[in-house]
Amino acid sequence: MTEFEIRCEHKPSPAKLEVLQVDHWPVWKKEISRFPWHYDQTETCYVLRGRFVVTPEGGEPREFGRGDLISFPAGLACTWEILEPVEKHYRLD
Repeated sequence: MTEFEIRCEHKPSPAKLEVLQVDHWPVWKKEISRFPWHYDQTETCYVLRGRFVVTPEGGEPREFGRGDLISFPAGLACTWEILEPVEKHYRLD
């Protein structure tokens, strides 16, 4: 486990999503693209549709898609590659 570990839970229960109030989080959408990104804050997101690969600086690529609940830690520098248009709920902490 590294300081900048990306955590993912595939298909969390509807009860967990309700407790987190995911439906009340803002929505982010993005077309097929590739771009560098740096997280200034921890982001938790729930993927509604799409498929993408996130490659941490100096790390291994990880693929994510519909039904994933992901936590990106503050300080993480990475590259996003969107393979299918993405729509996700997100929360910044």
